[in-house]
Amino acid sequence: MTRVGVVLFPGSNCEQDALEAVRYLGGDAELLWHGDSTVQGVDAVIVPGGFAHGDYLRPGAIARFSPVMAAVADHAAAGGAVVGICNGFQVLTEAGLLPGALQKNRGLSFLCTTVAVRVESTDSVLTSEATTGAVLRIPINHFEGNYTCGPETLRELQGEERIVLRYVDNPNGSVDDIAGICNADRNVVGLMPHPERAVHAILGSTDGAPLLQSLLKTGGRLRATA
Repeated sequence: MTRVGVVLFPGSNCEQDALEAVRYLGGDAELLWHGDSTVQGVDAVIVPGGFAHGDYLRPGAIARFSPVMAAVADHAAAGGAVVGICNGFQVLTEAGLLPGALQKNRGLSFLCTTVAVRVESTDSVLTSEATTGAVLRIPINHFEGNYTCGPETLRELQGEERIVLRYVDNPNGSVDDIAGICNADRNVVGLMPHPERAVHAILGSTDGAPLLQSLLKTGGRLRATA
């Protein structure tokens, strides 16, 4: 059974959603405290959504200095799977585990709705069990989800097929309709939509399930071969 650690910062508010989704899909999930200097030997790490440290300065700017983030970086460097969702995506960019940055949404509006995203690549720990070109309906819930990066970084993301998800109808102004990206080794992924909120049919969509199932399958395999 794949063990998934979900990082808990002061201000996180999606950690229970992530724990429940992982367990529902057959994984073993546990909380990782932001003040600890270890990821407890888990197979995969989720950095969840919320408002880590109140989003003071800017989202993720303080959380990146938490002791656990050094352990998360070591886990990623060793080939372990790491996924940052919403605020977690922001934390990963601030920590330098992913390129670019997240800025305020176009129109300066907080967005809480369900959007359509298209799977652009299945070569990542979050999309390996999905289908290229598939359109998934997944909730978003953010104010600073507008992904931006420099022209050179964008060319790298495009040329190396590291844009794993794109919005079908861009809700926030993200460059190139980017909803999710991965690192060069494809074991670290950040995305703004919340797949953990789309695994139960009673919530309106199960389209997030293939993404988290990918994490469970590839996360366990990566750790087993590390």
